[in-house]
Parts: sequence; C-alpha cells; structure tokens
Amino acid sequence: MKLNEIRDNAGAHYRFKRIGRGIGSGKGKTSGRGGKGQTARTGVALNGFEGGQTPLHRRMPKRGFTNAPFRKEFHEVNLGRLQAAVESGRLKADAAVDGAALVAAGLLRRVRHGVRLLAKGEITAALKITVAGASKAAIAAVEKAGGSVTITEAAAEPAGEGKGKKAVAKAKAIAKSKAFADAAAAAAALPPEAKEEAKAKKAKGAAKPEGAKKAKAAPAAKDGDAKEAKPKKPKAAKTKTEE
Repeated sequence: MKLNEIRDNAGAHYRFKRIGRGIGSGKGKTSGRGGKGQTARTGVALNGFEGGQTPLHRRMPKRGFTNAPFRKEFHEVNLGRLQAAVESGRLKADAAVDGAALVAAGLLRRVRHGVRLLAKGEITAALKITVAGASKAAIAAVEKAGGSVTITEAAAEPAGEGKGKKAVAKAKAIAKSKAFADAAAAAAALPPEAKEEAKAKKAKGAAKPEGAKKAKAAPAAKDGDAKEAKPKKPKAAKTKTEE
C-alpha cells in the first residue's frame, strides 16, 4: 500500500456542501443564514438571550430534588478489553480479576463504586471475574469460555427503611397486613374445639364491649333541698282573631 492509496473507511467522511455558489445549489445567496441582521454574523449565540435583561432561566428559582450527590458511578469494562489484556500479558487467565486487578493492569484509573461487565467483544480465556454488576450476555459469554462471574453484594441496593412519610406509611401497611396474615395462619392452625371457644368469646365480647361505660345513676335528692314541683298551667289555645 502506498500513501496515495490510503482512503477513509466508507461513511467515515461526509462531503462538505459548498455554500454561496448560486441559487440553484440550494445554499446560494445567504448561504443558509437567512436574512440580514445579528444572526447573519459570526460569533452569535442567542440561546436564552432576551435583549440584555435577565433571561428566564435565571429569573426562575432553583427548586426540586436532584440525585446528583447520591448517584453511583460505575466503570464499564467490555469482554474484548479483558481478552486483549490477557493476550498482552497484563492479566493472567488463572488469576482472579476484580477492580484492583483491572487498575493494576491499566484498564481502569480508579474503581469508584464498582465495575460493570458488558458483552462487547469476544472472550476465550477462562477468567474468574468479580464485579459489581454484569449483563446477562456477558455472564453467558464468560461461562461459555469456562470462567465465572461473581456479583458483589455492594452492588445490590440497600434494604434500609426510608425516613420519608411515604416510606413510613408503607412500612405500617406492610406490618399491618403481616399481622393479619399471622393471625389468620394462627387461627387456621387451631383445632376445631379451640375455634369454637374463640368464636364464643368473640360473640360475647361483641354483645358487651369492654370499654363501654356504665350509665350514672341520678343523685338522690336531699331532704329540705328539693322544692315542690309546681304544676304547669295549660296553654290557652289561640283563637283566629288573636292570630
């Protein structure tokens, strides 16, 4: 091959469309810049510009939740890179491959929250890989080559209880449903005689609830304190003339 025979791959270079070469070219006269004015000049960036006043995206308050401080960053490693590292001698086929081994081999600069194994490329070496996550295709390819993939427990989401209102309400609902299920299971496990006794107790408790208050008796009147009740006068019926 000679220097004058070197060519780009097919589709690697797009042909530049010449502008300002006549109206029939499709990019003549204004060369795709429209009419006159500010946007016809170079060095113009009008994204959000409002004539000098404070733009809308700066006037609006910054509110809401962002997951940026809590987001986990995983490094991705493909099978093809592992196979290339084995062939170049940076990784040994019989050694355990984890985040520290990948950093020592020069495949990663740091581990951060873990490594994810992806299935791009082919692998023929039988490697024992320990990562925070892996795709199904990558696991199948490694096992087909005679190796194994171990997923660390750190990659799994922690099952800790939340502190928000929704998390607390959800935990209470789960505990309540679990209590009902346990009570139903305990009732089903009782013998028939015990079930009859429980039903009788329940019916008895329903007839007279435990927390019901007794009606208080009216206090007895003392001698001399009670006044004679005066008979009420019957009201005279109104005549039509009075109405």
